Amino acid sequence: MQSSAINPYLSVTIKDRLLAVFVHLNQEVAVHFSLIGLPGSGKSTIGRQLAKAWKLRFVDVDHAIEQRIGCSIREFFAAHGEAAFRDIETQVLAELLQLSERCVLSTGGGAVLRPENRQALKAHSTVFYLQALPEDIARRLRNDTTRPLMQGEDPLKRLKELQQVRGPLYLETAHYVVDAVRQSPTQLSRKICMQAELAGLLPSTGCCEALGD
Repeated sequence: MQSSAINPYLSVTIKDRLLAVFVHLNQEVAVHFSLIGLPGSGKSTIGRQLAKAWKLRFVDVDHAIEQRIGCSIREFFAAHGEAAFRDIETQVLAELLQLSERCVLSTGGGAVLRPENRQALKAHSTVFYLQALPEDIARRLRNDTTRPLMQGEDPLKRLKELQQVRGPLYLETAHYVVDAVRQSPTQLSRKICMQAELAGLLPSTGCCEALGD
C-alpha cells in the first residue's frame, strides 16, 4: 500500500485509523492541525479557511512570535540574528502545540529547520505539507511588497535555495503531502478537508461543506 505522505487521496491507511483513534480517545492532549511549506505557499490563507470550516481556532505562528517579541520578525532578525529568532520560534511553537484548545496552526517556512520542532509537530498535530513550486510562488507574489523574500535581487533563486534545503525536512515532518501546484486556496482547503474527514480526524461530519465548491 502506498504511503499517505506520497498520495494522500487514494485511501485511508492503517496509520490514519490509528491516529484517528488516538484523537478520539485521548481527551487530555489536543491533536492540532499544522500546515508547513515554503513562504508564500498559502499556509495562512488555507489555515484560516480550514479553521472557519472546522470551527477551530486559527493561529499564525509567525504572528504569535511577533506578539511575543514586540516587533516584526524582520526587525528582530536584523537586531538579534537568526539563531535568537529560532530559539523563540521553538519556544512559541512548543507552547502552542501544548494548548488544550484544538487549533489549526500556520507555521513559518523555517519552522522545520530544528529537529525538536519537527518532532513536536509530528507528535502533537496532523501535519499537511503544501508542496508548491518555487516558480508558482514567485509568480503569485511578484507584486507583494510586504514580504522581505520578494524584495531581494532574485526571489525565484532564493525560493529554489530554500526548497533545496527545506524540502526534505518538510517531507520528513508531514503526515500528508498536498500537491499545491496551480490550485486555488479553496481547492487545496477542500483537498485537506476531504482527507481529514476520510481519516476521521474532524470534530464532526459535514465540515467540508462550509468550504463550498
